[in-house]
Amino acid sequence: MTIRSLLAPLLGLGLLLGTRAATAATPTGFTATYNVLQDDEPIGVATVTLRSGGNGEWVYRKDMKGTGGLAAMLGADVTETSRFRWKGNVPEAISYDYRLVASIKNKQRHMKVDWATDQVTVDEGKGPQTYPASPGMVERNTTPLALGLALRDGRQQVALPVAVRQNVQTQNFRITGHGPVKVPAGSFNAVRVERTDADRGFSAWYVPGRYPLPVKLSQHDGGDTVMELVSYHSS
Repeated sequence: MTIRSLLAPLLGLGLLLGTRAATAATPTGFTATYNVLQDDEPIGVATVTLRSGGNGEWVYRKDMKGTGGLAAMLGADVTETSRFRWKGNVPEAISYDYRLVASIKNKQRHMKVDWATDQVTVDEGKGPQTYPASPGMVERNTTPLALGLALRDGRQQVALPVAVRQNVQTQNFRITGHGPVKVPAGSFNAVRVERTDADRGFSAWYVPGRYPLPVKLSQHDGGDTVMELVSYHSS
């Protein structure tokens, strides 16, 4: 097992959100905690929060801390912070900051959108790169939020414009089934969603109307990584 595979869940796993279509309002704030497992072994804890940032902006933040295995030995922690504005039910990107801190590696990425000029600027410490923005564009940290709100509103398939490192990429998702799932937060009859435009081994399970976050997320890119809901509190 490689260091890369053990760090994979701390390098930016997305979290998917979903609520019942009858509740059309956008979320007003929450805190959720997840256990993170790699190959069925606990390696970390993730905390996801949403809060108002004032002046019509919102802050969506994910903190992942290595607590077991090599991730703990390396002191690997990741923070991802997004600022956005609501455009209907879409969290339209304003900025995104990523920070990885570990004993063997530090990494940062800053993205900012200038909607006056419709330009995205991305800087990873080697000089800024720019490319055109797209209306209703999200980024990798808020992609799950945009997806979950679309699913809440009854969409079976969702295509999202996502700002990545060098351009805006269309990512496609669809509902693939329903079934029981058990996590520390409880046992649920959940909806399963998968990404369909890339072979990334990505699946997420939602309980519409119960939580605005998935109860379970699984990703097999760089190792079998699973995130399971432990607790959720609205604010």
